[in-house]
Amino acid sequence: MTQKILLQISVVLVGLLLSLPVTAIHYDVKNPQQTILMDYDPLVDINVTVDIHAIRALDTLDPRSNPDFFVTLYINDGEYTSPTWENTSYLYDCFSVTADVPDDRKTVDITIQLWDADEEKNTLCDISKTKNNNNTGLEIHLQYDFSIGRWSGDNNPVDVTGYGRVSGSADGSISSNENDCELWFGIHQNDFDSDGLPYWVETHVYATDPTVDDTGSDDDEDGIPIEWEHRFGFNPLLWENHTAMDPDQDSLTNREEYLTCGFGSDPYRKDVFLEIDSMQEEDGTFRNVTSNALELAKNPFHTRDIIFHFDTGELNGGEIIPYDPETSFEELRMIWNQYFLHNDSTDWRRGVFHYLIFVHDQTPKGFAFSGDVPPYWGYNPGTNAFGLANTMIEKRIQKMPLKTTDYIIASLIVHEMGHNFGIRFGEPFGCDNRLTNSPFKLGWYIWRNYKSIMNYRYTYSLLDYSDGSHGKRDYDDWANIDLSYFEIPG
Repeated sequence: MTQKILLQISVVLVGLLLSLPVTAIHYDVKNPQQTILMDYDPLVDINVTVDIHAIRALDTLDPRSNPDFFVTLYINDGEYTSPTWENTSYLYDCFSVTADVPDDRKTVDITIQLWDADEEKNTLCDISKTKNNNNTGLEIHLQYDFSIGRWSGDNNPVDVTGYGRVSGSADGSISSNENDCELWFGIHQNDFDSDGLPYWVETHVYATDPTVDDTGSDDDEDGIPIEWEHRFGFNPLLWENHTAMDPDQDSLTNREEYLTCGFGSDPYRKDVFLEIDSMQEEDGTFRNVTSNALELAKNPFHTRDIIFHFDTGELNGGEIIPYDPETSFEELRMIWNQYFLHNDSTDWRRGVFHYLIFVHDQTPKGFAFSGDVPPYWGYNPGTNAFGLANTMIEKRIQKMPLKTTDYIIASLIVHEMGHNFGIRFGEPFGCDNRLTNSPFKLGWYIWRNYKSIMNYRYTYSLLDYSDGSHGKRDYDDWANIDLSYFEIPG
């Protein structure tokens, strides 16, 4: 029997083992009258931990203030309630609960509820992809499996919202206010060797040692370690071409999703990445993009289950460029090569990250470009970057006192990212049309239905792209966004 046939048989057997139910009771062959309880991990007393990593309001929950969130968890018969986080639309590293569970039960039932506290009546927020019906379809119900260390139910490893992320807008309620929110969570069990692979799957499926940490091992030599493949349901015993696989069609291969897993990327949910660098001003200060500005920029994307990640120092981003009174096209390209790719044209980040550089001044004041070619006003495939002039931002701040600096910066980021997605001047015709930027110009009225941040009429008043639902001359930006547009044309 050839090695190839043996490998195929092993793959089939692994699939069967993963799909077979495991009973918590088996029979003693020598004494059929006696039953023995199965311990799913004889090396530890099993407990389960539920972590709430992040919460975000996607709708206006309270017109008078930001939400006052709290979480209620149910783990089997136990109920656990978090503190209340007052007056915040988003928060991170929220809440964690660890509960002891029976070692002889294969699964544990977990329910997660997100609430907005109010003096009169608490409101249950919508975090479920199930449509609402008489106050149902709001919470999420999960079953965590101790044999394989994964969960199923209202969220699973191939969910388009992401594994460990749920969203109320996933039920199609984007255009209506149903108290939609997103919630990020994780579930794990204690594990003797702390590699995240439960005892049962190590001994019955992967034939690894449950007392030895297998983190980073890659027995099938496909460039992806066992813990990542296991988490998302790939087969760590079978070589797969992860450099070509892109299940969620976000133009990031599995290999690239793995390389950015520290940001929370997911091979089955769309992800977008942006590196941000800044130029020093003459006095040594530089444009500091606040977390609030970045959170504002995330909102329209997260509502549609496209997760926007920023590198402002987490990896190679957040670098400071020396002061230049006015940056030319060619100088912008030099910055792109030196600070984004670090003079390495083969850097994997070129196919993953978009790039933003704040300069002191440039002409035009804000525009998209590609660093692979002599800079141009970026409307062609391969556009993956944009520059913004601080002089323009300061002028906007003075002209628009009712808008915060964070909102102005977020608006500029979302607008220029639209060009990185292929929304460009003339396609649609209301995009970047200077006839639309004033009520004293005819285009202001002709393209009023194109309610998009790409329309100069709405650049600083509507932090979203259009969905094509507003009538004549509207354009569906969201349906036409091309997440592969920033890639180098083949």
